[in-house]
Amino acid sequence: MVEGTVAVLAGGLSHERDVSLRSGRRLSVALRDQGLTVQEWDTDAGLLDRLRNDKPDAAVVALHGGSGENGSVQTVLEMVGVPFVGTSSRGCRKAWDKPIAKALIQNAGFATPEWVSLPHSTFRELGAQPVLDAMVERLGLPLILKPDQGGSALGAQVVRDAADLPAAMVGCFAYGDTVLAERFVDGVEVAVAVVERDGGTEALPPVEIVPEGGVYDYTARYTAGLTDFFAPARLPDETAQAVQELAVRAHSLLGLRDISRTDAIVAEDGTVFFLEVNSSPGLTETSTVPMAFEAAGTSLGSVFVDLVQRAVQRGS
Repeated sequence: MVEGTVAVLAGGLSHERDVSLRSGRRLSVALRDQGLTVQEWDTDAGLLDRLRNDKPDAAVVALHGGSGENGSVQTVLEMVGVPFVGTSSRGCRKAWDKPIAKALIQNAGFATPEWVSLPHSTFRELGAQPVLDAMVERLGLPLILKPDQGGSALGAQVVRDAADLPAAMVGCFAYGDTVLAERFVDGVEVAVAVVERDGGTEALPPVEIVPEGGVYDYTARYTAGLTDFFAPARLPDETAQAVQELAVRAHSLLGLRDISRTDAIVAEDGTVFFLEVNSSPGLTETSTVPMAFEAAGTSLGSVFVDLVQRAVQRGS
């Protein structure tokens, strides 16, 4: 059993601050129920001094978006020598950039929807309409727009009519300087949690996501009752194994550590398409990872107390 103090890092200044605070609170309660001494730390300008002057025995990164997932906070923890649960700074950087993650997964032989990624400057320099026309010609409709970095589906929009593209692009650019435009694949949306245990890396039962409005956007993710979840997912055994294999391979290929969540779509013909991977998955009441724990016969607290122990033992 871990002795001493565990700091749960949550909050921060990203667009996902509120979700992170919810994850942090729920995780803190779960760890206290396991007998750990837990402090909840907001991630602000005082973090570095606090890490030095009130150094915890371990930290858990429960941050979503921004510096909590792009490797910045992880770099700080590595510099001051605080062991932490979660992916290293280098792994975070690869997972954080969606086009890079998609390219690495595709190069490993897995399917991912066709995409293009363009910065705001391209639309200014070449003219928005010609670029949008070329995008539709390449990808077809419908397509989904999302910021190339970030999570919680902030800024993500499904576009079915070319006339709606300009407004959707403006909405997307509100959350980042580069847009990822991806061919929309209709099918069964699933999330697969991956956890590292002493026996190796394990994919938990896939969770099927059925949003009431048809699109799993920010509101559908975090408003109770707007999305139905099935854990385990209603998939044939062979397909469930395929999405679990994808998640484990993504975890390994991107250099992730301890815990991750891979999002995928199973098309009508059974093809499994990789969408993205999250190095710091949500742990709120409507998040899929705690649902996967329950489906696997375990709990949030028991999984994370083991991960904290692993972090302390490896010392980083």
